[in-house]
Amino acid sequence: MRRQFDDLMLGSIELFCLAAEAGSFTAAAQVAGVTPAAVSRSISRMEERLGVRLFTRTTRSVRLTEGGRSYFEQCRQALTQLTEAQREVMGKQQEPAGTLRISIPTTYAHHRILPLLPAFRACYPAVKVEVHISNRNIDFVEEGYDLAIRVRVLPDSGLIARHLEDAALVVIATPQYLQRAGTPQTLEDLQQHECIQFELPSSGRRIAWLFKDAEDKERELLAESSYCCSDDVLGGVTLAKHGAGLFQTYRFIVEKELAEGSLVEVLKPFAGRSRPFSLLYPHGRHVPLRLKAFVDFLLEYRQSWNA
Repeated sequence: MRRQFDDLMLGSIELFCLAAEAGSFTAAAQVAGVTPAAVSRSISRMEERLGVRLFTRTTRSVRLTEGGRSYFEQCRQALTQLTEAQREVMGKQQEPAGTLRISIPTTYAHHRILPLLPAFRACYPAVKVEVHISNRNIDFVEEGYDLAIRVRVLPDSGLIARHLEDAALVVIATPQYLQRAGTPQTLEDLQQHECIQFELPSSGRRIAWLFKDAEDKERELLAESSYCCSDDVLGGVTLAKHGAGLFQTYRFIVEKELAEGSLVEVLKPFAGRSRPFSLLYPHGRHVPLRLKAFVDFLLEYRQSWNA
């Protein structure tokens, strides 16, 4: 049998059916966990391939053309049959299997997830794992990912979010830097120090440092520095380890160095802030066993992270 559809085309058919049922690209995007623009591009590719206009579009709504309505009925029936076949196969499947594709930010990948993957595969040897290490947001449907871990969860993203931990923040420096430049005692003292900055590549915006003041009020500060890293937060950690200045990072990244004394935590009275990490995956009637197994595996480990 010659292949008629690639993965992208099958995904486009599913998005087409969602849009036809909802009468809206935006509503279909919310269900699928993608952007309305992604739905529109996907359907446009289908129309180009088929040589048929499937929707009549206006600024306020979309509705099926006559050809689109006929195609929708047949696609819906085919997808129903595929769903039933998948349900039957998954019901018979006793062990998670297949390829799990996950996207993880650099810090969380190196210091949380990658060290756990051998233990996960020891439990589930039939599961292969592909890891995408990057801080950019991914498109689950178009790029074929099963799961992502992110710091920020977009509201109304159409994704399932499972909280992993609130990662504590610390300001660190080497003893040598503090001997040379002095140890800051107040937040105002930061203006006299090299405060290594991190810049979000998506927006070019520098990330503010987070603190709590003496009255337990939350504070955000942006100090000046001769150093700024983009995309990879670990670059700032490496600079701090080599005496370039102060840097605010997650405690879990530098726990070993703090315990050994090669790094020192400063401004402890103003600590107490954190950032949340969450698991994200698309809504779906049937969650693959490999994905469910991985989610359960990480949720079990999070107890030790939050201890």
